Amino acid sequence: MSEKKEFWSRDFASRYNHSNLVTDNDKYLFAENPPKYKFNSIGTGTMGQEHIRVTNFEGRATINGVYDPEPLSVENAKIANAISNNKSLKIYDSLEDACSDPAVDGLIIATPNFMHIDSVKVAAKSGKHILVEKPIATSIADAYEIANIANNHSGIFQVGLQYRYKAIYTEAIHEALQRKTIGNIKTINMVEHRMAFLDKVGQWNKFSEYSGGTLVEKCCHYFDLMNLFADSKPKVVFATGSMAVNFKDFEHGNKKSDILDNAMVTIEYENGIRGCFSLTMFVPMFYEEITLCGDIGRLRASENQDFLPGKTLKTRLEIFGGETYPSRIITPSYPVAIEESGHNGATFFEHVHFINNIDANINNGPTAMDAFWSVVVGIAAETSVASGKPVKIQELLKQNGLSEI
Repeated sequence: MSEKKEFWSRDFASRYNHSNLVTDNDKYLFAENPPKYKFNSIGTGTMGQEHIRVTNFEGRATINGVYDPEPLSVENAKIANAISNNKSLKIYDSLEDACSDPAVDGLIIATPNFMHIDSVKVAAKSGKHILVEKPIATSIADAYEIANIANNHSGIFQVGLQYRYKAIYTEAIHEALQRKTIGNIKTINMVEHRMAFLDKVGQWNKFSEYSGGTLVEKCCHYFDLMNLFADSKPKVVFATGSMAVNFKDFEHGNKKSDILDNAMVTIEYENGIRGCFSLTMFVPMFYEEITLCGDIGRLRASENQDFLPGKTLKTRLEIFGGETYPSRIITPSYPVAIEESGHNGATFFEHVHFINNIDANINNGPTAMDAFWSVVVGIAAETSVASGKPVKIQELLKQNGLSEI
């Protein structure tokens, strides 16, 4: 049987359990090829568990084992794995053991942000394929060090900037960068409205020291997309922001939370493109939007989850060509089972891309250098908020010991 599985059959089988109605010998449409790869998950918190579920769901790899010093996270990982994998997880006693196991082909690093640098250093010694969560690091120096490690790594090294695979952005990339529907992009505007950060083990995401700050931890996704559409290095970043509502009185371990819950960030790129990003994290919904204006048209795409009972569009993509070409409105989406697997299907297709890269032995991004630049913009924005002044990127890099890149 062909290794290429029809995604419609995967969706149908998973939602209606049709594959359980016949024996393996009688399966054709729903016959499954045995997984080709074994992965270990380093970190089993919220994202680690999502990666476990999606790895098993995608089907070409399986989760062999996990390492996490938090017992409750490990127990939850066992539950996540059991959803579609009848084999028990191997529980490792150390990071080194989890990374060096010769039975394993790849490593998924989903530790807290500030631990990425140490986890990557150990993982890279194994030569195994690596998928590391975003942001790649919490400092410019660490992000650059990881980028250099990745550049010399013998295996596939991919960063979890999975928003590239959300349906709205996949279509926007296709229209704006591949088809050139709107012509030469001149301005980029992005918006995110959402609820506050969720609880994490040790509440590390409430402190800039551990997360890198809100504009690094959360917004690196959007800065990566803006960098991608601009196809240029950032030149100047100016930002304002504050802690207006969330966690103003929150303390943990005798430390007071210091993360932004709103910000407005303007980016000027070296090629003259300008971008603007607006964040508000005390809104009772999840909404994001991108608007690209080119010299012959405009593209606007959005994703919405407002929890209201009425029927509303979850996604929308508008392309306006004026007198140049036909305009249209579409609703990009994936099969329900894939969207429900995590981040509206983005994590699933991130894994598809990761395993495709392993199969083809190509590092086809998002690369560690892509991730480096997303962190640079985030840190520049955090620096600008703190100082009240624009930040010149090359000066920021020099301050962090890096010559012009």
